[in-house]
Amino acid sequence: MTARDDAEGLSPVPKSVVARALLILGQFSATTPSMTISQLSRATGLPVATVFRLLGELEAGHFVQRAGNGQFRLGNRLWEMGLLTPLHGRLRETALPFLLNLQYKTRETVQFAIPNGDAALYIEKLTHEEAVPHQSRIGSPMPWHGTGVGKVMLAFGDEATRDEVLGQPLAAHTPDTLVDPTVLRRELLAIRQRGYSTSAGEYVAGSTSIAAPVIVHGVVHAAVGIVNYRMDAGLERFSEPLLHAAQGISRRLEDTDGLIGQ
Repeated sequence: MTARDDAEGLSPVPKSVVARALLILGQFSATTPSMTISQLSRATGLPVATVFRLLGELEAGHFVQRAGNGQFRLGNRLWEMGLLTPLHGRLRETALPFLLNLQYKTRETVQFAIPNGDAALYIEKLTHEEAVPHQSRIGSPMPWHGTGVGKVMLAFGDEATRDEVLGQPLAAHTPDTLVDPTVLRRELLAIRQRGYSTSAGEYVAGSTSIAAPVIVHGVVHAAVGIVNYRMDAGLERFSEPLLHAAQGISRRLEDTDGLIGQ
């Protein structure tokens, strides 16, 4: 969350050094992978001199690095630390063989996402050499209601989360995005009944997708999706291998007692 001055009516700038350093690191994202000192100062509400000093310390620890043209980006130390998180330690490693097999069978782009607060978060993407390049990238948040992976996790997730999402205004990313809560609730019911979701141009125009949930001990932990950017309306022909992959990941995680967080 971006901090601003109290005069702007938003959160005050944090006072501790650690909080300020974390605030700076939190400004980098998939859409803003590199930023200048002045951009970081404006985004955080911190003085330029403070940002300059903290960036120097973060650079010394390899948490950020210079990207050229006066810009900074996240450093290798954060990547090394990221490999120690549960996503890489258990969930992603367990899923990867199934994702590779699914991509081999379908020759389509395969994605793996997890629920992450108010969005679905892509943590793995496998693109076939013949596939058309697409916009999603690892680490990108995607809306619950506009994507196949988002809808399937919402459908099989807890009722409280569904009510919270459907109780808020739903953004229309394309003319085909489902924004009527009543219509979307019916769609989620249909998804639970057939076991997988479909999406056609609801987040990116010209895209289609199909996705299945990864359920461990009754709880949705992730979703496997197949995405096509050539408006292929026949992706449901891959429903069987898709479900096989998702269920295989679920069984493997249950066999290891669902040790996703270790």
